[in-house]
Amino acid sequence: MLDAIRTTSLFAITAVAEIIGCYLPWLVLRGGGSRWLLVPAAVSLGLFTWLLTLHPAAAGRTYAAYGGMYIVIALAWLYVVDGVALSRWDVAGATIALAGMAVIAFQPAAG
Repeated sequence: MLDAIRTTSLFAITAVAEIIGCYLPWLVLRGGGSRWLLVPAAVSLGLFTWLLTLHPAAAGRTYAAYGGMYIVIALAWLYVVDGVALSRWDVAGATIALAGMAVIAFQPAAG
């Protein structure tokens, strides 16, 4: 159980780092933000890359499972940061994506 919480938390932190690293350049290019935002964006993307290396599974499996958590965090970002209300379809899709993440990330060990 503790391993599942640790893995899920690591996926969530990894997704936040990626979203920040992509959102800040978007603010510069589309939102008129200061070019100085590119500095923390680069740091955040570096952190994102490093965090991906902390996952114990093979890279392809990690990326596949991570995708489900990314969807959930991206929709949470949409709601919290962008102030956009989520539809029931958003919530249903996030639930399905999270279930997919769990199936991939927590499958029984081979052998």
